Amino acid sequence: MIALLVAAGFSLSFTLFTTPLFIRLFKRLDWGQFIRDDGPQTHHTKRGTPTMGGIIFILGSILGYLVGHLVSGIPWTMVAVLVIGMMGGMGLIGFLDDFLKTRNQRSLGLGGWSKVLGQVIIGSIFAVLAVHEVFRDENGNTPGSHLISVVRDVPWLNLFAFGAPIGFALFIIWVNVIAVSASNGVNVADGLDGLASGSAIFAISAYIFIGFWQFNQACFSDSLDEAVKYKCYDVRDPLDLAVIAAAICGALIGFLWWNTSPAQIFMGDTGSLGLGGALAALAILSRTELLLVLIGGLYLIVTGSVILQRVYFKLTHGKRIFLMSPLHHHFELKGWAEVTVVVRFWLIAALFVAAGVGVFYLEWISR
Repeated sequence: MIALLVAAGFSLSFTLFTTPLFIRLFKRLDWGQFIRDDGPQTHHTKRGTPTMGGIIFILGSILGYLVGHLVSGIPWTMVAVLVIGMMGGMGLIGFLDDFLKTRNQRSLGLGGWSKVLGQVIIGSIFAVLAVHEVFRDENGNTPGSHLISVVRDVPWLNLFAFGAPIGFALFIIWVNVIAVSASNGVNVADGLDGLASGSAIFAISAYIFIGFWQFNQACFSDSLDEAVKYKCYDVRDPLDLAVIAAAICGALIGFLWWNTSPAQIFMGDTGSLGLGGALAALAILSRTELLLVLIGGLYLIVTGSVILQRVYFKLTHGKRIFLMSPLHHHFELKGWAEVTVVVRFWLIAALFVAAGVGVFYLEWISR
């Protein structure tokens, strides 16, 4: 518990007090945001605002996690290393994309397929390490599981049912579907000041509760009541998942102070892809992969709006459902103030997270 509180507090303080220093540094490096000409006209005033702010909260999250463990004296674990690796790896892909945009002064950085290829490489490395025998703990658990999970592993959804080689390939594909979807989902939602960072605070905070609850109800816990032991969670180091989730949330809260409207810095693809990677890793390692559909419901909606718009545009030869996609830009063009759109989308994100955590808890009490 001390590690969790210290990690969140340190990472919050780090991003809150050092972000102005990074803003000055990024301005000196000329890392300014490029704005698309076909976007909402109100966004053109944001041209040149420092970007790649994801570097700040990714660094703050890592430092917060390490300081939390240093103060508490608890050793770090492989599950947190995997979350940090996924977040940092996806953030690196985003950084390359942002850097090319700022250098070339255009809205296109890495090509679409190049970005996906990078995400697949990071996701595949994560998948291999998550179920590698080397990382089994004393209870026999690897960080990840070859079973597909909703609130916990579903026994009959076994990716290894057809044997180890095929099963392992299916697991890598499954992890990449989650990782690429989550990272691109957060990326699509990152279009208004504070929208992605605020909604991510809600989504990632769900895993503080989930990890802490799984720790208290873990199968290896000596304090678990025998009457409810049949409900226990067989998850590797769930408390440390809560600690790294708390560190990320703390870093995001400090960053949001400077990222909220009018934003003094943007997270860029560095931050949005990194946050999506962290969400995917937390879902996979907490064995709640399909629950991410609810916890990340806002990202599903905004990504769905883009897909729907493109499909409808092609089928009708130029007609549109929305004035502009993603969905938040549609409401901007309808006359909603940017702050109004952001706050209302935050509320939608919070409701989805509440539903996801509610399903998680209801499964326990109804089991």
